[in-house]
Amino acid sequence: MTLITDTISRAADTTSPILPVLSDRWSPRGFDPTAVIDEATLTTVLEAARWAPSASNLQPARFILARRGSESFAKIHATLMGFNRAWADAASVLIVNVATLPIDADRENPWARYDLGQAVAHLTIQAQHEGLHTHQLGGFDAAALAEAFGLTGDQAVVSVTVLGVLGDVAALSPELFERESAPRTRKPLTELLLVND
Repeated sequence: MTLITDTISRAADTTSPILPVLSDRWSPRGFDPTAVIDEATLTTVLEAARWAPSASNLQPARFILARRGSESFAKIHATLMGFNRAWADAASVLIVNVATLPIDADRENPWARYDLGQAVAHLTIQAQHEGLHTHQLGGFDAAALAEAFGLTGDQAVVSVTVLGVLGDVAALSPELFERESAPRTRKPLTELLLVND
Protein backbone atom coordinates (compact mmCIF):
# COMPACT_ATOMS: atom_id res chain seq x y z
CA MET A 1 0.00 0.00 0.00
CA THR A 2 1.27 3.48 -0.86
CA LEU A 3 1.14 5.85 2.08
CA ILE A 4 -0.07 9.39 1.67
CA THR A 5 2.48 11.74 3.16
CA ASP A 6 0.64 14.99 2.41
CA THR A 7 -1.58 15.06 5.49
CA ILE A 8 -2.21 18.80 5.23
CA SER A 9 -4.65 18.36 2.34
CA ARG A 10 -6.67 15.17 2.59
CA ALA A 11 -9.85 16.24 0.83
CA ALA A 12 -12.42 13.48 0.45
CA ASP A 13 -12.97 12.05 -3.02
CA THR A 14 -16.73 12.57 -3.02
CA THR A 15 -19.11 11.24 -5.68
CA SER A 16 -21.11 14.46 -5.51
CA PRO A 17 -19.88 17.95 -4.65
CA ILE A 18 -20.16 19.00 -1.00
CA LEU A 19 -18.98 22.06 0.90
CA PRO A 20 -15.16 22.25 1.09
CA VAL A 21 -15.29 22.58 4.89
CA LEU A 22 -16.95 19.13 4.90
CA SER A 23 -14.79 17.43 2.29
CA ASP A 24 -11.58 18.79 3.81
CA ARG A 25 -12.45 17.59 7.32
CA TRP A 26 -10.55 14.54 8.53
CA SER A 27 -9.43 13.15 11.88
CA PRO A 28 -5.68 13.54 12.38
CA ARG A 29 -3.57 12.09 15.17
CA GLY A 30 -0.52 14.29 14.57
CA PHE A 31 -1.07 17.54 16.46
CA ASP A 32 1.35 20.39 17.13
CA PRO A 33 2.30 20.04 20.83
CA THR A 34 3.23 23.74 21.03
CA ALA A 35 0.14 25.28 19.39
CA VAL A 36 -2.18 27.34 21.56
CA ILE A 37 -5.72 28.15 20.43
CA ASP A 38 -6.68 31.70 21.30
CA GLU A 39 -9.72 32.31 23.50
CA ALA A 40 -11.72 34.08 20.80
CA THR A 41 -11.42 31.09 18.46
CA LEU A 42 -12.32 28.65 21.23
CA THR A 43 -15.40 30.72 22.01
CA THR A 44 -16.39 30.73 18.33
CA VAL A 45 -16.06 26.95 18.11
CA LEU A 46 -18.22 26.50 21.23
CA GLU A 47 -20.74 29.05 19.97
CA ALA A 48 -21.27 26.89 16.89
CA ALA A 49 -22.08 23.97 19.21
CA ARG A 50 -24.48 26.15 21.20
CA TRP A 51 -26.51 26.97 18.08
CA ALA A 52 -26.89 23.37 16.87
CA PRO A 53 -30.44 22.05 16.42
CA SER A 54 -32.02 20.73 19.60
CA ALA A 55 -35.29 18.80 20.05
CA SER A 56 -37.82 21.02 21.85
CA ASN A 57 -34.89 23.41 22.39
CA LEU A 58 -33.88 21.40 25.48
CA GLN A 59 -30.17 21.92 24.70
CA PRO A 60 -28.79 18.87 26.56
CA ALA A 61 -25.18 19.29 25.39
CA ARG A 62 -22.60 20.04 28.06
CA PHE A 63 -18.83 20.28 27.66
CA ILE A 64 -15.74 19.96 29.82
CA LEU A 65 -13.11 22.12 28.12
CA ALA A 66 -9.49 21.45 29.10
CA ARG A 67 -6.45 23.26 27.72
CA ARG A 68 -3.12 21.43 27.42
CA GLY A 69 -1.10 21.88 30.60
CA SER A 70 -4.13 22.21 32.87
CA GLU A 71 -5.13 19.82 35.66
CA SER A 72 -8.36 19.04 33.78
CA PHE A 73 -6.42 18.10 30.64
CA ALA A 74 -4.30 15.67 32.67
CA LYS A 75 -7.45 14.14 34.23
CA ILE A 76 -9.02 13.57 30.82
CA HIS A 77 -5.80 12.25 29.28
CA ALA A 78 -5.43 9.73 32.13
CA THR A 79 -8.78 8.14 31.18
CA LEU A 80 -7.91 7.64 27.50
CA MET A 81 -7.31 4.09 26.32
CA GLY A 82 -4.90 2.39 23.93
CA PHE A 83 -3.46 4.42 21.08
CA ASN A 84 -5.44 7.48 22.11
CA ARG A 85 -3.23 8.10 25.10
CA ALA A 86 -0.11 7.90 22.90
CA TRP A 87 -0.96 10.89 20.71
CA ALA A 88 -3.78 12.98 22.24
CA ASP A 89 -1.44 14.68 24.72
CA ALA A 90 -0.13 16.83 21.85
CA ALA A 91 -3.54 18.43 21.26
CA SER A 92 -4.21 22.00 22.32
CA VAL A 93 -7.57 21.17 23.91
CA LEU A 94 -9.50 18.10 25.04
CA ILE A 95 -13.28 18.40 25.23
CA VAL A 96 -15.46 15.88 27.07
CA ASN A 97 -18.90 15.77 25.46
CA VAL A 98 -21.67 15.16 27.98
CA ALA A 99 -25.41 14.64 27.44
CA THR A 100 -27.77 15.87 30.14
CA LEU A 101 -30.41 13.13 30.11
CA PRO A 102 -33.51 14.30 32.03
CA ILE A 103 -36.28 16.52 30.69
CA ASP A 104 -37.62 16.85 34.22
CA ALA A 105 -37.82 14.77 37.40
CA ASP A 106 -39.95 12.09 35.72
CA ARG A 107 -38.82 11.91 32.11
CA GLU A 108 -35.58 11.25 30.21
CA ASN A 109 -34.89 13.08 26.98
CA PRO A 110 -34.76 10.37 24.27
CA TRP A 111 -32.91 12.74 21.93
CA ALA A 112 -30.23 13.93 24.39
CA ARG A 113 -27.35 11.96 22.88
CA TYR A 114 -28.49 12.74 19.33
CA ASP A 115 -28.62 16.45 20.09
CA LEU A 116 -25.19 16.30 21.71
CA GLY A 117 -23.92 14.65 18.53
CA GLN A 118 -25.33 17.50 16.47
CA ALA A 119 -23.63 20.03 18.75
CA VAL A 120 -20.29 18.20 18.43
CA ALA A 121 -20.71 18.06 14.63
CA HIS A 122 -21.29 21.82 14.52
CA LEU A 123 -18.26 22.36 16.76
CA THR A 124 -16.20 20.13 14.46
CA ILE A 125 -17.14 21.96 11.27
CA GLN A 126 -16.62 25.39 12.84
CA ALA A 127 -13.19 24.24 14.04
CA GLN A 128 -12.35 23.10 10.51
CA HIS A 129 -13.47 26.49 9.17
CA GLU A 130 -11.14 28.17 11.70
CA GLY A 131 -8.16 26.17 10.39
CA LEU A 132 -8.19 23.71 13.29
CA HIS A 133 -8.64 19.95 13.32
CA THR A 134 -10.61 17.59 15.52
CA HIS A 135 -10.58 13.88 16.24
CA GLN A 136 -13.53 12.23 18.00
CA LEU A 137 -12.69 9.54 20.54
CA GLY A 138 -14.69 6.67 21.93
CA GLY A 139 -11.73 4.94 23.59
CA PHE A 140 -11.88 6.28 27.15
CA ASP A 141 -13.10 5.24 30.60
CA ALA A 142 -16.45 7.03 30.95
CA ALA A 143 -16.88 6.06 34.60
CA ALA A 144 -13.43 7.43 35.47
CA LEU A 145 -14.21 10.68 33.64
CA ALA A 146 -17.52 11.05 35.45
CA GLU A 147 -15.79 10.49 38.79
CA ALA A 148 -12.90 12.83 38.00
CA PHE A 149 -15.27 15.71 37.27
CA GLY A 150 -18.03 14.93 39.76
CA LEU A 151 -20.70 14.27 37.13
CA THR A 152 -24.09 13.05 38.27
CA GLY A 153 -25.88 9.89 37.16
CA ASP A 154 -28.05 11.88 34.76
CA GLN A 155 -25.01 13.26 32.90
CA ALA A 156 -23.74 10.77 30.30
CA VAL A 157 -20.17 11.03 28.97
CA VAL A 158 -20.60 10.23 25.26
CA SER A 159 -17.31 11.12 23.56
CA VAL A 160 -14.11 13.15 23.77
CA THR A 161 -13.08 15.65 21.11
CA VAL A 162 -9.39 16.27 20.49
CA LEU A 163 -8.87 19.81 19.16
CA GLY A 164 -5.70 21.34 17.83
CA VAL A 165 -3.39 22.35 15.00
CA LEU A 166 -1.79 19.87 12.63
CA GLY A 167 1.72 18.87 13.62
CA ASP A 168 4.63 17.00 12.09
CA VAL A 169 3.44 13.49 11.24
CA ALA A 170 7.05 12.30 11.30
CA ALA A 171 6.88 12.61 15.09
CA LEU A 172 4.30 9.82 15.22
CA SER A 173 5.22 6.20 15.83
CA PRO A 174 5.39 4.08 12.63
CA GLU A 175 2.08 2.40 13.49
CA LEU A 176 0.31 5.70 14.11
CA PHE A 177 1.88 7.22 10.99
CA GLU A 178 0.47 4.37 8.94
CA ARG A 179 -3.01 5.06 10.31
CA GLU A 180 -2.56 8.80 9.77
CA SER A 181 -1.60 8.47 6.14
CA ALA A 182 -3.81 5.58 5.02
CA PRO A 183 -6.23 6.38 2.18
CA ARG A 184 -9.57 7.81 3.27
CA THR A 185 -12.53 5.56 2.51
CA ARG A 186 -16.29 5.54 3.03
CA LYS A 187 -19.02 3.03 2.27
CA PRO A 188 -20.87 3.81 -0.96
CA LEU A 189 -24.01 5.92 -0.60
CA THR A 190 -26.11 3.04 -1.94
CA GLU A 191 -25.11 1.01 1.12
CA LEU A 192 -26.37 3.72 3.47
CA LEU A 193 -29.83 4.09 1.97
CA LEU A 194 -32.25 1.56 3.43
CA VAL A 195 -35.02 2.89 1.17
CA ASN A 196 -34.63 5.17 -1.84
CA ASP A 197 -38.06 5.42 -3.54
